[in-house]
Amino acid sequence: MKHIQNTLYVTQDGAFVHKDGESIIIHHEHKKIAQFPMHAIGEIVCFGFGVTVSAPLTEHCAGAGVTVTYLNGNGRFLARMVGPMHGNVLLRRRQYRDADDKLRSLDIARCCIAAKVSNQRNVLLRFLRNHADAEGAADVESAIEKMAAVQRRIENAGCHDSLRGIEGDSAETYFSVLNYLIRVPDLELKFDGRNRRPPLDRVNALMSFAYSILALDMRSALESVGLDPYVGFLHVERPGRPSLALDMAEEFRAPFADRLVLSLVNLKQVAPDDFTVQASGEVEMKPDTRKLFLAAYQKRKRETVRHPFLEEDMEIGLAFLAQARLLARHIRGDLDFYPAMLWR
Repeated sequence: MKHIQNTLYVTQDGAFVHKDGESIIIHHEHKKIAQFPMHAIGEIVCFGFGVTVSAPLTEHCAGAGVTVTYLNGNGRFLARMVGPMHGNVLLRRRQYRDADDKLRSLDIARCCIAAKVSNQRNVLLRFLRNHADAEGAADVESAIEKMAAVQRRIENAGCHDSLRGIEGDSAETYFSVLNYLIRVPDLELKFDGRNRRPPLDRVNALMSFAYSILALDMRSALESVGLDPYVGFLHVERPGRPSLALDMAEEFRAPFADRLVLSLVNLKQVAPDDFTVQASGEVEMKPDTRKLFLAAYQKRKRETVRHPFLEEDMEIGLAFLAQARLLARHIRGDLDFYPAMLWR
């Protein structure tokens, strides 16, 4: 049976992370605050300011294939240390050729977006099944019908720009009714539409953070199978932008990240005073809120789902890796299409 290794999130500003025998130790202000077995950690993610990883631990991580990533407090990428890239160079060469082939890359992008729209619809359908008489149910049902029409347009998209436009229409419809899925009365936890860079409300702050961590997980999965996470098929390539990781994250956003955010809000695990509002209007999670979110994120990754293509049960965290492997098989020519993840 396969198991995913844990991601160690270091959220304490000024923490010192080092190796002691077969353990990873975290010190803060000369006091030991945590200890973890080395073999259980597959990635180290450092948030905030002044987190230091010792040279011996860095050397060990490079040799063991454990990445060390630095993010700012909002989850924005700063830097990443990774050892030698594994995988067949022929696979990456095929990936680059496919990315340059407009028709080939469009076919893969269609699969990603078709799955994204289907998964968004299923989040809304799930809400209607559980809350058929809720406020806004008619609007949610109307959105589901509009998104069904969008799904039919995806197959006929003749270029990447057309496909991106269709995806944008679906996202606008989906986010226009997402506030109905928030079941708490507090006005400071309402969702009035997607905004980012910076997020201007508490729900958007949670979503942006969730999407950043999800993209990080997808990047790790792609690197582990030998694909280049920076060369994608849908997102426009820019220096430093992990386009393929963002492509692959699309099918997980609504059923994994959005549902996690909705659960935290609806179960009242987060409250308005768990955030700070800057003078610019940017909303940020407080350090304890970030820790709570990361714990919930890790727990969610351990939940089991049925993979519709592989027809086997697996932890959600393993589904990231499964999708990377399926994409690699498609690029090699072993599969006629990329079977994106569809959630039920």
